[in-house]
Amino acid sequence: MACLKLDARALNGLWNADHWERELSDPRRICVGIAEGSDNLSAVACGWIVLDELQITVVAVDPEHRRQGLGRTVLKQLLLDASSAGARQAFLDVAEDNHGALALYGALGFHTIGRRSGYYRNGKDALIQSLELQTDIKLN
Repeated sequence: MACLKLDARALNGLWNADHWERELSDPRRICVGIAEGSDNLSAVACGWIVLDELQITVVAVDPEHRRQGLGRTVLKQLLLDASSAGARQAFLDVAEDNHGALALYGALGFHTIGRRSGYYRNGKDALIQSLELQTDIKLN
């Protein structure tokens, strides 16, 4: 499974095969990816919609393809797809020291609305970020 391979490279094996199977088969979830060939995924962004909210569950880019705009591309498409499906607000969690991700999310209009202390396995805090899809989304 291409998502599992990308997960291992980009996220150090955050999710297992069962988790990816649920992510990809649930009709309430949206996944957007960029692939090179049939089994080589370079970037992916996924989320699930509950009522009018998109909870972004993962944004991953292969380390060999970072800083080429792929994360921005898949995340923007995820936001557009979610908005078309009725989502009005997006949320995500990001490690407070993930400066690359924070820069990407900030460039798209996300802002920090809270903190989850000790959220990650390594004890680091997560910042809760939010974006109003109808008013804040920056597509350029």
